[in-house]
Amino acid sequence: MGTQQILLLVIGMIMVGIMISVGIAMFINHEYNSNKNAMASEMATYPPYVIRYWLTIKMLGGAEKDAAMLTKEKIAGYLGFMGANYSNTSENGEFRISSITGTTVVLKGLGKETRLGKHPLVTATVNLATETFTTTVSVADSL
Repeated sequence: MGTQQILLLVIGMIMVGIMISVGIAMFINHEYNSNKNAMASEMATYPPYVIRYWLTIKMLGGAEKDAAMLTKEKIAGYLGFMGANYSNTSENGEFRISSITGTTVVLKGLGKETRLGKHPLVTATVNLATETFTTTVSVADSL
């Protein structure tokens, strides 16, 4: 084999190596972004239920706009969250009732996929006084 042919073979091998590593990086990014989107979509289903709990009369298991009824136990029971940390696990990640302050309920969800050691974190803040909610997406190590 001539020098030019060996040089072309080496360059070809380098190109294939680069293409494989780019493909792997694209796959990892796609999995992470898909998990982040799925977490945000799933989190969007919980705040309306918290608002519904707030508006439902006590006789039917709701809070009837009584701030004293806003406890993690009661909201978790209404949402179907279980365990000591009031959480729900799905194929996308884990969701928890993070905190309750006055008439504000904060829900957090941590995705299963990682990128650079971080998981997608979705936070929903439900303002029961105005019956509205906001959702933010960030990254975190854990809940």
